[in-house]
Amino acid sequence: MKHFAVFLPMLDEEKSQTYRSAHLDYLAEKRAEGHIFANGRFVDGAGGLVIYRVESFEAVEALVLNDPYIIHKARNYEIHEWDVVLADQ
Repeated sequence: MKHFAVFLPMLDEEKSQTYRSAHLDYLAEKRAEGHIFANGRFVDGAGGLVIYRVESFEAVEALVLNDPYIIHKARNYEIHEWDVVLADQ
């Protein structure tokens, strides 16, 4: 399983507020399916980050394109495969 960091930079703050609930519901559904490693908003209002766990770039792009934020053009997206290195525990 690969990890992909998806930046969701703000395009339209009003649309982001309008579709926030649908976006969070979508992420909850993907989390339940095992596709979300982590997610959260940037506190400076610049947007957010979702780290997906999937098999391929095509798989993550399909998930991203179905996010209400992307569908309604509230946010843009940028996808990067992420080589995870965890801190010593």
